[in-house]
Amino acid sequence: MLRKQILTTHQTMSDHGTAEKDIAAVATVLVSSEDPRHPIDHAFDGQRGPGASRWIASQLGEQTLILVFDTPQTIRKIRVEVEEAEISRTQEIAVSISQDGGQTYRELLRQEYNFSPPGTTLEHEEWSIKADAISHLQLRIKPDKGGKVGRATLTTLALE
Repeated sequence: MLRKQILTTHQTMSDHGTAEKDIAAVATVLVSSEDPRHPIDHAFDGQRGPGASRWIASQLGEQTLILVFDTPQTIRKIRVEVEEAEISRTQEIAVSISQDGGQTYRELLRQEYNFSPPGTTLEHEEWSIKADAISHLQLRIKPDKGGKVGRATLTTLALE
């Protein structure tokens, strides 16, 4: 069962044969909000592609997702999938890591996704990284950089 906790404060096997980390077995997931019909569990259920289950924030605006690892982890690859079939928007995800128990974070990457339904509705990214002794992995998600009202979404988050 996925261990998770709703944050009380709002803060600003793969295709290649490598085993994905079982997040439920190695981490606790902290999330700033979740729609009860679309809990964060859906981002880790292994479903991918159009129409897959997904996490949707219950609150508007920027959201935070933190994986707190039970023991320090080595991460070589991060996969994310985001689907937006309803509204045109530009979602931004910033990925940061901590190696000191969550005291400080170093940003690894920042990516924008442009959605223009009904044409462009699914974005799949796979990033190769080299990070050892990671205690925390943080995603900060801005649902729409254009200032429109929207809720953050994430279809898949997988680590190797």
